[in-house]
Amino acid sequence: MKFTSNVYRLKDAYRKLSVPQFTIVTGLFIIFFGTLILSSPLCSSSKVGLWEAFFTSTSAITVTGLTIIDIGVDLNFFGQVFLAFMLLSGGLGLMAITTFLQGFVVKGTKLRTRLDKGKTLDEFGVGGIGRTFQSIAITATCIISLGAIVLYSFGFVDIQNNWERLWSSIFHSISAYNNAGFSLWSNSLQDYRTNFLVNTVFIFLIFMGGLGWRVIDDIWSNKKNLSYKKLSLHSRLVIRTSLSLILFGSLGFFITESLLNSQFFNDLNLFERLLSSIFETVSARTAGFTNFPISLNSISDTGLLLLMTLMFIGASTGGTGGGIKTTTFIALMAATRSTLRGQKDVIISNRVISDKVILKAVGITVGSLLFVLLMAMLLSTTNTFVKKESFTFLEILFTCISAFATVGFDIGLTVKLNHFGQFILIVGMFVGRLGILLLLSALWQALYKSRIDRQKRIGYPRADLYV
Repeated sequence: MKFTSNVYRLKDAYRKLSVPQFTIVTGLFIIFFGTLILSSPLCSSSKVGLWEAFFTSTSAITVTGLTIIDIGVDLNFFGQVFLAFMLLSGGLGLMAITTFLQGFVVKGTKLRTRLDKGKTLDEFGVGGIGRTFQSIAITATCIISLGAIVLYSFGFVDIQNNWERLWSSIFHSISAYNNAGFSLWSNSLQDYRTNFLVNTVFIFLIFMGGLGWRVIDDIWSNKKNLSYKKLSLHSRLVIRTSLSLILFGSLGFFITESLLNSQFFNDLNLFERLLSSIFETVSARTAGFTNFPISLNSISDTGLLLLMTLMFIGASTGGTGGGIKTTTFIALMAATRSTLRGQKDVIISNRVISDKVILKAVGITVGSLLFVLLMAMLLSTTNTFVKKESFTFLEILFTCISAFATVGFDIGLTVKLNHFGQFILIVGMFVGRLGILLLLSALWQALYKSRIDRQKRIGYPRADLYV
């Protein structure tokens, strides 16, 4: 009776959690569950303890790609399969999964509450979370399968063992589509640096995963009479911004690394340099794959700054990537343009954007920037390194952005951190994947719930502020 009473009490407490709180609790539960599985002898060697498994589990659920173990060596086949399932869980929408669980598994949830949850967690809307879940799963399955087939048949042909080639194709296709950056090889994709087909497949998978299910669903819905103008404003902005960032990043990276004679383009012809520039630019938008070691010696400071900018912006809302999102970036740019023109409203493509959207974009950007700076300050001002090695603030900031934006680019700093330093990255990955506003909302609701309810009934007089 006592056990049953405790179960019901726990269930009631779980049901009373707000959407942000429920998402955080469920996310932590999945990470801890993954930690126990990955650290077991069934999945890994003796080198993988609880801490290594905890770091890897967090990186997998947040689809980051930072790791302190060798995936292809320290994890056996079962461990790699379980890791792939964790990538799917995190990439296809941790928030979608938690919303589905709270809205449909937990009985007694009202319809209106379910719809509000759907709107809060990535704007799933009135159409229902079930339909969204199905759409995400079908889209992912088709694209991942296509990528795996092409890689197996024409890409990884140098792998002689058919089963090994098949699993490598499936795993890397899952990792690429989910913008995870995990690879079965310790040097990532350096062995395929000049392979046009492999690079193109990875670029396609990363790009499609970063677009988001809403854009792909919009394109599919208009497939009979597909026209750019018939797509929704969201889809048009995401496609336009994503392609612009790739074009700007690729040309910028190509020019800076060529003019500054960095090691990144050593022994590459013009075509291979262009291909490598496009690959790194696409990968920087939260994927984390690399075909050449990233460091201060291989890439110029200007090139690293460009990659940091792309990482911070990230992929698109509803996609498998992180960052502040392309829609947030374009909303801020539109607000800046309207301010310079002296316009009262923020206008994009002859449409007025609501003040609520602009405020949210500002909150996401400012909150994310402050959080990344806090991470960098903690790493640079505390004793977080195992060995007394010298790292510049640029390297530390690069790693912090890579973790927070769930990119996974590593310049050799991660494995040289002690547990406290790695824990900072763990927190950064978790917060970056769930979203800074969702975390702050959960904390605010937990500490000041009564004040929130009271403020909803209070109106305040307006005042001017000179800026």
